[in-house]
Amino acid sequence: MSSYEAPASEERASRSVLGAPCWVSLSTFDLRTAERFYHAVLGWEWHTGSMGDQYRFASVNGVPVAGVSEAKSIGQTAVAWTPFFAASSADETVARSHERGGTTAVGPLSFPPGRAALLADRDGAVFGIWEGALVADWEAWRRAAPAFVALHTRNAFDAAIFYAEVLGWASGAPGACDVRYEDEEVVLRSRGEVVARIHSGAVEAAPDPAIRPRWQVHFSVADVAACAEAAVAHGGAVLPGGNGSTEAFLSDPDGARFAVNSDGTAR
Repeated sequence: MSSYEAPASEERASRSVLGAPCWVSLSTFDLRTAERFYHAVLGWEWHTGSMGDQYRFASVNGVPVAGVSEAKSIGQTAVAWTPFFAASSADETVARSHERGGTTAVGPLSFPPGRAALLADRDGAVFGIWEGALVADWEAWRRAAPAFVALHTRNAFDAAIFYAEVLGWASGAPGACDVRYEDEEVVLRSRGEVVARIHSGAVEAAPDPAIRPRWQVHFSVADVAACAEAAVAHGGAVLPGGNGSTEAFLSDPDGARFAVNSDGTAR
């Protein structure tokens, strides 16, 4: 495993894609098991960055696509995939979240070359924010693995208002995302590409935490069926939903949920 540092030519300010997903991070109980699992399922290679062995970077063809840390090391007690959204100011974004009923789990904290915070919206869906230089060129990052993120929540319209006010969606600021309500879903676009969708329907006080409001990360893959087979073979599971050919919902050995898509579109 080699040490990874983002080349200067790849760095872009988070404000250039204001409000868009710009990174995804996994909190897990066992770093090494997670590395072996995602290498087998998604073909990821793992590298150490400036934060040392407590935070590991995954890459595809040399492009960093995701990070992983032990849950307790970043203030979390549960395993989960978390999307991070680009912000021009971490402090101002956290303040706007608080004003609108959101909560803060961690931060803002400095992680050169930027600052990050871990938040939850009014319904408890966890998300992160990032201010500063992006780990990789944004378009290269999106092509390499993450296809999009999806929020499953109680009311898509209400959630969209919260995120628009907190993250600057449809604000008219340079680089800001465009957001529209289409076919009873909220669709977020950055540079013309669909980067997120918000769906209504999670049940109030649902007994199964898997169907409570949450963000889900979808990764683009060449062969969905092969990924599903590899997940089961390496201690994960195939979850209900998906169609088995172009989309599958999976969990890793620690129970973190994610999806794989072969057509790169948000469902």
